[in-house]
Amino acid sequence: MAAPAADETAQRADAERPVAARPRKPRYARAGHGVRTQGACGVGKLQDRIAVITGSSSGIGRAVAIAYAREGADVVVNHPTAAEAADARAVVAAVEACGRVALAVEADVSTEAGAQALYDAAMRRFGRIDVLVNNAGIAAASAVHETSVASWDRHVAVHLRSTFLMTRLVLPQMYARDAGRIVNTASQLAYKGAPGFAHYTAAKGAILSFTRSLALEIGARGVNVNCVAPGATRTPMTAGLADEIMDAIRAGIPKGRIAEVDDIVPAYVFLASDESRHFQGQCLSPNGGDVFL
Repeated sequence: MAAPAADETAQRADAERPVAARPRKPRYARAGHGVRTQGACGVGKLQDRIAVITGSSSGIGRAVAIAYAREGADVVVNHPTAAEAADARAVVAAVEACGRVALAVEADVSTEAGAQALYDAAMRRFGRIDVLVNNAGIAAASAVHETSVASWDRHVAVHLRSTFLMTRLVLPQMYARDAGRIVNTASQLAYKGAPGFAHYTAAKGAILSFTRSLALEIGARGVNVNCVAPGATRTPMTAGLADEIMDAIRAGIPKGRIAEVDDIVPAYVFLASDESRHFQGQCLSPNGGDVFL
């Protein structure tokens, strides 16, 4: 399969100069490093780290990219096709507004070629990857007896295979530096299930198991892998759900409302930061009390 086109758009005047060549402070220092200045943008808990976020042109991924920039990270924004290019450019602009460096890369990370293209683009531009957020996702409702093999395989590939492919690529350079953070996106539905979404929930459940197994492999290295299992959240993925479905979901949440992306993002910031140094193989689930883990 041919490699997907990589729309590698460096967004600063010095785009041709590798960011890795700039002087950097040590990463993953002791607690207290990078304390965020009140009201600052581009200075904080993730100071000068390089983050790659798959599926970050919209929804939770978009919000995480901007939050990371606010906390001082440079960000690689990923989108799967040209259809999301304008959204990706808007995320890049938001990152740059915080004085950080951003790169937009078009790549379908559910394929080996696409994952490799994203990894190579990030390494060419920045020289290393400090934080990987595996967030690529899709969801299309269908009962099990009506789900095609192609649809099943596509859901598993976008969610689970992409997580494996990107993680496999970034681990060697994280191991070499004995430092890194991997944050995987699962779902509260991996715990409770959902009619019409067996393919989605199965893939998300597998991400939980993958995270825990990898945590055991990593052992005492300075690399941490954890996941976030968001509850129902207002994103483009849920925008197409009928009002009665959203009302039913809301009625089952003790907090009485559907989450906004800003309710979810702090978990991703925490797991990418020094503050999570003793979290390994864990899953944080901001879900308003819908599921008790």
